[in-house]
Amino acid sequence: MLYKAFAEQQGGSQMKPFKQQVTELLDSVDVQLNGSRPWDINVHNEELYQRVFSKGSLALGETYMDEWWDCEKLDEFFHKILSGELDEKVRNWKTLVQYLKASILNLQRRSMAFHIGEHHYDMGNALYKAMLDKRMTYTCAYWKNATTLDEAQEAKLDLVAGKLDLKPGAKILDIGCGWGSFAKFAAEKYGAEVVGITVSKEQVTLARELCQGLPVEIRLQDYRDIDEEFDHIVSLGMIEHVGKKNYQTFMNIVHRCLKDNGLFLLHTIGGNKSVNSTEPWIHKYIFPNGMLPSIKQLAKSFEGLFVVENWQNYGTNYDKTLMAWFENFDRNWDTIKHIYDKHFYRMWKYYLLSCAGAFRARKNQLWQIVLSKKGLKNGWEYLHP
Repeated sequence: MLYKAFAEQQGGSQMKPFKQQVTELLDSVDVQLNGSRPWDINVHNEELYQRVFSKGSLALGETYMDEWWDCEKLDEFFHKILSGELDEKVRNWKTLVQYLKASILNLQRRSMAFHIGEHHYDMGNALYKAMLDKRMTYTCAYWKNATTLDEAQEAKLDLVAGKLDLKPGAKILDIGCGWGSFAKFAAEKYGAEVVGITVSKEQVTLARELCQGLPVEIRLQDYRDIDEEFDHIVSLGMIEHVGKKNYQTFMNIVHRCLKDNGLFLLHTIGGNKSVNSTEPWIHKYIFPNGMLPSIKQLAKSFEGLFVVENWQNYGTNYDKTLMAWFENFDRNWDTIKHIYDKHFYRMWKYYLLSCAGAFRARKNQLWQIVLSKKGLKNGWEYLHP
């Protein structure tokens, strides 16, 4: 049935072999099977074609992990196929099932709050030390005046602090604090007092160590359990785990915990279209039950609660950040391969480089949104001339 539906979608009266269909689709975006260019794919198992048509993007990732195919530059391969919207042309029933499941169920409900921490962030601090900058910042860097990952992440943290107009003694809540990079930075450079919360035990352990001696408290805590007042609130790369059904709850909690004259800065990956779930391979192997919010979904969640002071898109910076993470991961692989196997290496490579290609194709965005409860008295330009 899937095969027939795809053939009809392509307008062909006679069904073509799977390999021929794949060849024609890839040709349309300047990718060749067994070609010699860095973005061409080399196939080692001819069963690849049928499996991809039956299981879609999930199979594409799984067959790469299983060494059924290779590509010298995965990031550029994904840039080409996503720019050509091949992801829209090859759909399958499993994608539909996941979409319906996410539409009906609250996959990010309170009882599931710590699942993402255990699955992704508790994989071992050795992995992230090998991949990230010296501050362990696992969110998009800011490359405008930077040449290294360390410089770019420092610039991003400074950008966030500047947008909040941080002052010494300010009490900050960091929702999804990771390994404490912003908390440590805000305390050291701006004299802020920070409460950071995360659902990862591994992050709590290392963040407490890194922030020792500073006015920083790191907690293993779900955002729904926060009931304190703060001068400012930040959330860097965490709302991607909140889910559409919980955006309103999230915003209500931020509103309740933010002082009337405070600012809330939301830093998030965003999608061009409203969705209910994430891509199947990413869901299964990297970020279970995650989803990228759209402008429409976010705006609906804070309508009537906040004034939008500033909304900026730094999406092109994420391509460069992901490439830097992969370079670190690849270069330092020998130091951690005793913990992880080759299958994991290919999975992680696929994750980082496919995401880089998605940002390069402008399928994904990176937004920083600054919200106030009552509006800045003299407006954003007065605060940031």
